[in-house]
Amino acid sequence: MGSLKLYDTNISRASIVAEREYAYLSRSSEQKFLALLNLNRISVQMNGGNLLKKTTRFGPCYQKA
Repeated sequence: MGSLKLYDTNISRASIVAEREYAYLSRSSEQKFLALLNLNRISVQMNGGNLLKKTTRFGPCYQKA
């Protein structure tokens, strides 16, 4: 699972963006996919165990619990 990183406000946004881009590009496609699955699992937990998107006969419907 990822970690929360707090940045100093004196650091420029460009250097933060460059650091995050490097970290993302250095990951393998498997790591990116597993991170996405983990993010989906966390979002369901934060929504009270309910899916964020429920299908209806009219197409997907986004709901908050």
